[in-house]
Amino acid sequence: MDEARPRGRRGVDATDLARVAVFAGIVAVLGLPGGFSVFGAVPITAQTLGVMLAGAILGPWLGALSMTALLTLVAAGLPLLAGGRGGATVFIGPTGGFALGWILGAFVIGLIVHAGARKPVWWRTLLGIVVGGIGAVYAIGIPVQSAVTHLPLGSTALQSLVFVPGDLIKAVIATLVVRTLVRAYPRAFRREWARTSRRRSEGARSQAVGSRPVGSGR
Repeated sequence: MDEARPRGRRGVDATDLARVAVFAGIVAVLGLPGGFSVFGAVPITAQTLGVMLAGAILGPWLGALSMTALLTLVAAGLPLLAGGRGGATVFIGPTGGFALGWILGAFVIGLIVHAGARKPVWWRTLLGIVVGGIGAVYAIGIPVQSAVTHLPLGSTALQSLVFVPGDLIKAVIATLVVRTLVRAYPRAFRREWARTSRRRSEGARSQAVGSRPVGSGR
């Protein structure tokens, strides 16, 4: 599925799979420092920053695939979640819904950031990251936490508000990273606009070299 083209999608190639693996690894590495819990339930970690970047850079399908790959490894027993947690039992605990929400979150982020196969702009990037990386993840995580902890849904949602400021900070950081890549390394996105930007940049450099007076440069 080539998300660089609005039409005629091709199958996933080796480069796509490598990028999926890289972002799954990034999320895993961001969990190495661990996290700290609030109300004894869901830990605050940096891993959601990786989820935000996966959706915004890979796009909806590959972003969701990268999170699916990561969580499959977690279910198989690899300790890839914050604090070295792993195993199928993770998904039936208070944090299970939030982890599963990463798949939907990455997908929603990619849909909004790359809406209409257009070049990401800062406001759409931030909007997509907030809606997908926070809203979609919470939409799955809060009901699951409520069911597991036997707390009312409203109370669980109210407790979850403590995570919002930190998630908003991560959303801003992710937006800045994406904007930097758009300007400095558009090839990271593997999308049609990125190829067009590269061709224009190469054309501009060629014209600059061609128009330079003989003997004027070093």
